[in-house]
Amino acid sequence: MSSHFREIFRRISALAFQLRNFRKERFECPICGYKGPFKDICPPTGLRKHAQCPSCLALERHRFQYLVLQSVLAGLNVSQMKMLHIAPEECLRSFFSRQFGKYETADLYMEGVDHKVDIQNLPFTDSTYDFVFASHVLEHIPDDRKAIQEIRRILKPNGIAILPVPVVAERTIEYPQPNPYEADHVRAPGFDYFDRYAPWFSKVKKYTSNCLPAKYQLFLYEDRSMWPTTEIPLRPAMQGEKHIDIIPVCYAQSASKQ
Repeated sequence: MSSHFREIFRRISALAFQLRNFRKERFECPICGYKGPFKDICPPTGLRKHAQCPSCLALERHRFQYLVLQSVLAGLNVSQMKMLHIAPEECLRSFFSRQFGKYETADLYMEGVDHKVDIQNLPFTDSTYDFVFASHVLEHIPDDRKAIQEIRRILKPNGIAILPVPVVAERTIEYPQPNPYEADHVRAPGFDYFDRYAPWFSKVKKYTSNCLPAKYQLFLYEDRSMWPTTEIPLRPAMQGEKHIDIIPVCYAQSASKQ
């Protein structure tokens, strides 16, 4: 199916969903401009309400990332910058490819990327990229500290890396092996996880989803009091059914200050 017909199909599907769910709370997707109810989803970790845009299929984190990117990239000469998008999300690929002068994608398993790479041992020379984006990647990586070091190594002086992970615990918990019920996560990142970036970046600015307009629905409506379960035995319970998301924007120190 061509991209044109795929877009038409998505718009028709979104309209049908909107008509079937006209009583649901309405939101707005900043990525595609859709206005109406969002889809509930039910991954193995449990029901998430108001999660997905029915038009472009963006999830809470994608909408949040898009808004933060607008702020981070404002004022930068992006058309002259070289970007690496690791584990590229479909709903953000077109945005990045339009913005950056040179846009490249990478993943270990995904088809249709420019580079098949292991993030723990990247094949690029030092100071290759101005901007690296790797969302919900590091929770899958056994040696995540080596991966963070590698991302910093390939960044140019004054480069930027955006490296979000799902915050699903108060403090980070390491797993003895990947959990297939959590998309093979090897850890449950906590609020302390972003401390791991400090040795490699001169500044880490954290954006929280409760600081942006509610109309975009950037929270995770998820009952975490049911954890741990048989499928996810190491995630501790968290109180509440509405949880914030966090996006860390990591700034590389300039060469003159190293």
